[in-house]
Amino acid sequence: MENKDSRRPWGFYENLIDANSHKVKRITVFPGKRLSLQSHDRRSEHWFIIDGEAIFTLNASEIRLGPGQAVDIGRGDRHRIENIGNRNLVFVEIQTGDYFGEDDIIRYEDDFGRV
Repeated sequence: MENKDSRRPWGFYENLIDANSHKVKRITVFPGKRLSLQSHDRRSEHWFIIDGEAIFTLNASEIRLGPGQAVDIGRGDRHRIENIGNRNLVFVEIQTGDYFGEDDIIRYEDDFGRV
């Protein structure tokens, strides 16, 4: 099992639930930062924005998101989120599938050299 609070160059996440059937994280993205453009083979995700403003990329589409809005990400979908505000972006990620390890990330673009 991973650490409860995991630091990344873009912010950090906390594992709230780590069960066999699902995983729930609270993710915080610092102002001006974004996650890598990525996909997953073994899980789908649902993201619910708690605080902040974001640009969300899903395959070839980009949409602006704010508090109370949510998006669904299917297995294999290329996705990323960017904090476009001046305060932390906070969202809850619910993962479903058959595997939830951090090694189920395929990166296509990354601001921090992790491709």
